[in-house]
Parts: sequence; C-alpha cells; structure tokens
Amino acid sequence: MPSALHQSSRDLAERLDVLAGRCRVVSRTDLSPSLTEIILMGDAVALAGVPGNDVMLLVDEDASPTRRRFSVREVDPEADTLTLWIATNHEGPAARWARSAPEGSEIDVVGPRGKIPLDESADWHLFVGDVSSLAAFYRLAQSIEVPGRAVFIVELDHPDDALTAPFDEGLGVTGIFVDRGGRAHNDPSGLLGGLAAFALPPDEGHAYLFGEFSVMRVIRTALVDRGLDKARISLKAFYRVGEANGANGEPSKENAA
Repeated sequence: MPSALHQSSRDLAERLDVLAGRCRVVSRTDLSPSLTEIILMGDAVALAGVPGNDVMLLVDEDASPTRRRFSVREVDPEADTLTLWIATNHEGPAARWARSAPEGSEIDVVGPRGKIPLDESADWHLFVGDVSSLAAFYRLAQSIEVPGRAVFIVELDHPDDALTAPFDEGLGVTGIFVDRGGRAHNDPSGLLGGLAAFALPPDEGHAYLFGEFSVMRVIRTALVDRGLDKARISLKAFYRVGEANGANGEPSKENAA
C-alpha cells in the first residue's frame, strides 16, 4: 500500500488550488555529469499540467519539510509517468535526493505550478539558460506547431551535458551550447557571447529565460536593448548564487529589477 500523503502537502495544494499526490519513483538514471533523470508514477497528467508547468516535490520530510520545484521534461499518459531532469552539479536537498532516490520509494508531489506557457502567436522561440533549464526548454519546444523555429542557447558545465531531444520534422531547430569554462554560475558573459551569435529574425518571436537569477536579468536587458519587446520575454529564476531557495522552492526576488 502507498504511504499516506503528508497533510502539509494537502494543505499547500488546497491553498494553491492545484493537486497533491503521492508518487512512486519508477527509475533513476544519471544522464550526464550534471543531470539525473527521475521518472515518477501516479496522477502524472494532472500533476504535470501543460508544457511550461513544473511540480513541487517534498525532498526532505524531516521536522522542517523542504520542497523544491522541477520542470517536467515529458509525460507518458499510458504509463501514468512524468519525467524530471534534475541538476545534481551542486550541493542541496534536491540534488542529494535525486542522487540517492531508490526505485520504489515515494514522494509527495504538488502541481501543476508555473505560469509560463508557450507563446503560440510567436514565429520563433528563443530559449536561453543553463543546464538546469533543458527539461523545460525541450518540453516547450516539442509543443511548437510546424512550421516554427526553436533556438537554444544553453551554458553547460561539462561537454556531456549537451543532451539533445527529438523534434517534429519541419521544425527549424538551432542549438548553441556554450562551455562555462570555469566561470561562476552568476557570470553572464558566456550566455551573452552565445546571444551575440544569434541574429533576431524580423518576424515575431518570444524568448524564454530560465536559470540563475542575476544572469537571466542581464540577458533580458540585452534582448530589450536589441529590440525585443519586454512583453515577449518570459523569465523564470530557478536559483540564485549564494542563497538557498526558499520554502516555496524558489529563489528570493529581493532587489529584483
């Protein structure tokens, strides 16, 4: 029998007007030096929502419960599973859980969360971030209708982090992988260099910026300076260098521009 869902998860889901479920770890696979894939079973379609949504996991069930949010990579309705790609190239409660979660173990999941769906009116879609953003980027891009264009500018800590994904024939896909080269995770110079190699097309586009708090704000400013309307830029900070994420699984937005 599955273990009981924690009351705090029920209360959180009710407050957020979303769902809460107790999911089972089906498999755990190290995909690269920085990413671990976790496949969870249980209420997958309902919890995962639409591309751009994420889920909140109770990664530590001690006296002070710790929750972290993860973008959904894909959903298999027939198997009732959702797949997560979790960055494990750092120390933290989520990374520790992902590195050691045994098959058959259970975890509380609250979702769907997040408010950045695909902009279906855009002719091209620009995805800028680091390795932690790949799951969200690929799920969003795989929902683009053909014909369309997806451009990825992603900073990697290791060459083997350059994971790819299948896309519909007829979708224009460009990938620019940037080697971090030992730079700090709050140094925007690598992604700025990658962005400089991309010429903004003349038709309507939308940019999705997912990654480190300060870097994403620098990239947003650079895109606005190049003429992209701020309303066509979606930004989501996954973490902030030097600060642990809060109880809601998100970094502090204090002093945000």
